[in-house]
Amino acid sequence: MAILRASPELPALAVFARAPQAGAAKTRLIPALGAAGAARLQRRLTLHALAVARRAALGGVSLWVAPDGQHRFFRALRRCCGIECREQFGDDLGARMAAAFAAHAGPLLLIGTDCPALQSEHLAAAARALSDEQAGGNDAVFIPAEDGGYVLLGLRCPQPGLFEGVDWGSERVMAQTRQRLLALGLRWCELPALWDVDRPADLTRLATLPGFGANKTDRRADR
Repeated sequence: MAILRASPELPALAVFARAPQAGAAKTRLIPALGAAGAARLQRRLTLHALAVARRAALGGVSLWVAPDGQHRFFRALRRCCGIECREQFGDDLGARMAAAFAAHAGPLLLIGTDCPALQSEHLAAAARALSDEQAGGNDAVFIPAEDGGYVLLGLRCPQPGLFEGVDWGSERVMAQTRQRLLALGLRWCELPALWDVDRPADLTRLATLPGFGANKTDRRADR
């Protein structure tokens, strides 16, 4: 019997990010941080996600931006860091993610910027799960979020049907995605869940992470 080996193709990495615009970024954190403080946190989270993606040293890294790429923060990233910026498009998050996977075509890991607990070793583990061809291989890999969504999705190839019929932004996202995976006959792997930063209660845990303790100052400064 032939021995199946891992695919040599490393997945690329796509980072989804919103512009750090006061009043439009991390809006659920505005009561705790103020509009300017929430925007500053969005900027720091985006830089953290990009640094983690680059440290993982997998395939190329692209930044998928919203609402468009004209914000000065995104222009600075292109100019100073040479990061590839592409604009998100689609009527909802599912459509925007489906478009990103379709644009790449090959294996791709997609993350957002809301999970500062995500590190390069998590990306490496997801890449291994996606490329492992033992027992038929995995078509998809996920890192679920503690709030019912997920903080990482990886696909070997585009699966547009995976993003249909999902209540984006709700606690049902991962459960509904599992139903879609079953309906499509896909094999998938789930890695241990992580937490993301969405609500003021999450800021206490965020402050325990290296590089994020100064958010206590942000809270005072923008009130």
